[in-house]
Amino acid sequence: MPTSPSLVTGPPAPSSAPTRSRRADLVMTLVALVLAVWVTSGLWWDPNGRAITVNSSDQALFEWLLAFGAHALTHGDNPLFTYLLNVPDGVNLAVNTSITVYAAVFAPLTYLIGPPATFLVILTLNLAATALAWYWLLSRHLVRTRLAAGAGALVIAFSPGMISHANAHLNWTAGWLVPLLVWRLFALRQPGRWLRNGVIFGVLVAVAFSIAAEGLFFTALALAVFLAVWAAHPANRATVRAALPDFLRGTAVTAVVAGVLLAYPLWLHFAGPQRFHGTGFDPVVHSEDMAAYLAYPRRSVAGEAGLGTSLAPNPTEENSFFGIPLLLLALACFVFLWRHAVAARRATLLALGVTAVVFTVLSWGPQAVVDGERTGVTLPFEWLGRLPVINAALPARLALVVAPVIGLLLAYTVDRLRTDPPRHRSTGLAWAVGYAVALLPLVPTPLLTVAREPIPDFITTGTWREHVSPGGVLTPIPLTVDVTPDGQRWQAYALSHRQGEFALPAGFFLGPGGPDGRGRIGPVPRTFDSLMDQAGRTGRVPIVTEGTRELIREDLRRWRVEAVVLADRVHGAKYDLDEESLRRAATELLGPPQRVRDVWLWKIPPA
Repeated sequence: MPTSPSLVTGPPAPSSAPTRSRRADLVMTLVALVLAVWVTSGLWWDPNGRAITVNSSDQALFEWLLAFGAHALTHGDNPLFTYLLNVPDGVNLAVNTSITVYAAVFAPLTYLIGPPATFLVILTLNLAATALAWYWLLSRHLVRTRLAAGAGALVIAFSPGMISHANAHLNWTAGWLVPLLVWRLFALRQPGRWLRNGVIFGVLVAVAFSIAAEGLFFTALALAVFLAVWAAHPANRATVRAALPDFLRGTAVTAVVAGVLLAYPLWLHFAGPQRFHGTGFDPVVHSEDMAAYLAYPRRSVAGEAGLGTSLAPNPTEENSFFGIPLLLLALACFVFLWRHAVAARRATLLALGVTAVVFTVLSWGPQAVVDGERTGVTLPFEWLGRLPVINAALPARLALVVAPVIGLLLAYTVDRLRTDPPRHRSTGLAWAVGYAVALLPLVPTPLLTVAREPIPDFITTGTWREHVSPGGVLTPIPLTVDVTPDGQRWQAYALSHRQGEFALPAGFFLGPGGPDGRGRIGPVPRTFDSLMDQAGRTGRVPIVTEGTRELIREDLRRWRVEAVVLADRVHGAKYDLDEESLRRAATELLGPPQRVRDVWLWKIPPA
């Protein structure tokens, strides 16, 4: 994706109406904020009492990351490794989406209003800031008109993929990082400023890694493809030769600065404890259905009208879903721009087109899937997905690179039509109709939300401290994993309200234990958590023998559990849970519980 107008397209003409430009900037800011609040409005009614319906697990995880990050910052703990989860082995947060920078920057807000409300503030700001960052890049460096910049920025920031990931993904919705990375990358070729620009870019890379490492990786891949095609074009060879020395020096400085800042996180990621290779997700399942590019997303005007589909592996991964009209419009924009372009602009268009095609094909994953049917046709990701680092990527998310390409093509076209209007009014009208038909169905609708189970008084009043030693281990039942995230919500509350620490024997995280040394979600199941999960899901108490009880005692000794807790209402992220069956099963295994405030409590004697 291009930036630096002097390198790619020539600088925008100076504005003859600065007041009008400032007014346009203000309008764009208001539109971006209104749309961001509109998308997240279901949570704004009650941030502490509502959760995102389709992804309450990830929401609980990110709330926990904010609380833990603030706690680590104020208590001098390691923000990238913790023993508060997955006792006794701990969790390597460097290989998880640790959003370390967000946790540190927003720590005061987390302590002031709590993790759920802070999560909502960041999610909303992410969407608005993505639109504004792209608008800034476009209006200051790529196009001459504010209307073109606004159109392109809004298409990118509120694309189906961004709205899909707004279902709790604070890392992927931090799309404002991408235009900044693009801007600073091309700044490296400025004559005589390679040291300064390299330092700035190195810091930005470190920040991006600490917020959205996977997004940083995808951006780097996309820029590498774009630059390779753009630099090889005959129209740019002289420019490339002139800029190459400063660019290479700046790149070297960037690598050194980012390497120093990220030395410890990278060591943890690739060589630290609790690391793993690959991912806990199946790349065949988490690849983009070819038909998804032609379909409409669920959280859109078209989706509300019944035109949405279920071609994505889950509602948070609708990474393409542009719809046929937008794809046709993007193609028409490409042809229109190509026909009117000089050689240098054609180099940019060619690089954009190749980048879009490459990432579209890669997003289809290792095997072609069409309208839900696996065809058996092997695709390039089958081989690329075996490479280190790439094997940890979900191929479907590579489709997120396509949205900025489409947004840029739409912005360039609007800019051309505004600065050089067509001679026939009907032509301009046809373009306006085309934009409306392509974009109006994709206008986003608010995220679905649901009332979340309240945190028990046992936790909010600090009563837990009467039953668990400082830093001791408490576990809810069922144990805390992705589909039963209550424990991490409780722990996040305790940490953010300065109640002290209790540890959990499980948790929602990525760690080792998958097949062939790959990662998995959460810890490897043991007898106690398997039985509790069975009781909660099925509503039936499992058969318990003395041998079963001995295995349970062994699990509790290994975890050093001091208290087992059952709330009156247990949250199941994917299915309802039977609290009465959980209580009866725990009683069979552990004996009669105590009633303490609004929970059932089993005290576990020390081994």
